[in-house]
Amino acid sequence: MSTLLADLRLAWLLTRGSDRREWWRVGLTAVGAALATGIGLGVVALLSLDGFYSVSFGSGLFDSPSDRQNVSLALGLLLIPVLGFLGQCARIGAVHRDRRLAALRLAGAGPWQVRRIAALESGLACLAGAVVATAVVVPLLPYATAWAGVVVVAVPVLGAVVSAVALRRVVADPLGRVRRVRPVRGPGRWFGTATRLLAATAVFIALTPVFGSPVSFGLGPVAVLVLAVLFSLIAIWLSGASSRQLGEGFAAGTSRPALLIAAERMREDPWSTARTHAALLLVTVVGSGFAGVRQILLAGLEDMRRRGHLGTRMSYYTTGIDLTAAAILVAFALVLTALAVGTAESLATRRRGLAAQAAAGVPHAVLARALLLETALPLFPAIAVAGLGGTVISGWYGAAVSAHTDVPLPYAALLVPVGVYAACVLAAATSLPLLRRSVRPGELRYA
Repeated sequence: MSTLLADLRLAWLLTRGSDRREWWRVGLTAVGAALATGIGLGVVALLSLDGFYSVSFGSGLFDSPSDRQNVSLALGLLLIPVLGFLGQCARIGAVHRDRRLAALRLAGAGPWQVRRIAALESGLACLAGAVVATAVVVPLLPYATAWAGVVVVAVPVLGAVVSAVALRRVVADPLGRVRRVRPVRGPGRWFGTATRLLAATAVFIALTPVFGSPVSFGLGPVAVLVLAVLFSLIAIWLSGASSRQLGEGFAAGTSRPALLIAAERMREDPWSTARTHAALLLVTVVGSGFAGVRQILLAGLEDMRRRGHLGTRMSYYTTGIDLTAAAILVAFALVLTALAVGTAESLATRRRGLAAQAAAGVPHAVLARALLLETALPLFPAIAVAGLGGTVISGWYGAAVSAHTDVPLPYAALLVPVGVYAACVLAAATSLPLLRRSVRPGELRYA
């Protein structure tokens, strides 16, 4: 306990000593923690209600306990991209603080202690965001007051744990060099085992109507979740594998400087993009699937309304659909921000090499194009597979309901990956101003 308190005191002193260039990282971490706190307080406020309530907003969607549980589950799933965003902020923070981490190493701190101190810095920033969010949300949601203290404590602890996991492969050397310990054999055995188990589960669900089963899956939440995660893992694997293959192919055959630089970077660390794009690909699968399902749902509801078979008001259903769409858009905005932060972290990690390239005469425009190609090339096949997975889910849903109503072609599912890909390239382009600062000759002083 005394060691933890000493590390926490060091983390507080380092946070207070942050310069102006680092406060944007602290601010982003606090914003992510505030969003996680707001989500947590919303979930506990909904779950604290017992029985039937007549809520003045939501068109009756928050009245019954079953509907509130479904909304709480959807809100809870938003914590996945939020935690991914906090992990990205912790990684870029460790690189920006490399000289202070090196000073701790020179003073006798071990590698794990340095990573723990960096994680506690993120926890303090999360605490600030959680307190501010609680002060704003609790007056609006009085039912969450009883659990507010638990959420305020849980969010910084969870943020510190996520930061420690994100920093587990970051090694700070005593001479001011921060490096990654990169996996050389792909994403590891856990990834492969999870993919095989999900694939076997998907086959079992698909064969259930044919051979029968004591557990009826149908097109329920379990089946949709299994398919979404399975397609996401396949897309993540494809992102890393295609990054290596594209890097080797372009490095051997291209004469364009920007493409050559990007290809060598992709070949050097093909799985870095896959780690950064994990949450993005999951949101793409869910978003494209939901776009097709939404199109089918609205057509079916309109047909039922015309025939007078609608059980309640049309606004009850459309409100739920619109809230789901809003949740997916929030998740998409979070993963795009995490992508931009990850691109900035990559620039900060390689700033000495970039400064050496600029000093050798490589134009700034060539380095900028190489940065965008590093994101665009491996992301294209992964986004295509993720969009295909969402289209399969929406097509499966359309086939299931086609016996009861006319089902339109879910073309909306095909448009989502196109928009996601364009947005990802634009998010990566937001780090271009940092590139000009990263190639300053002063960075060579620490090479």
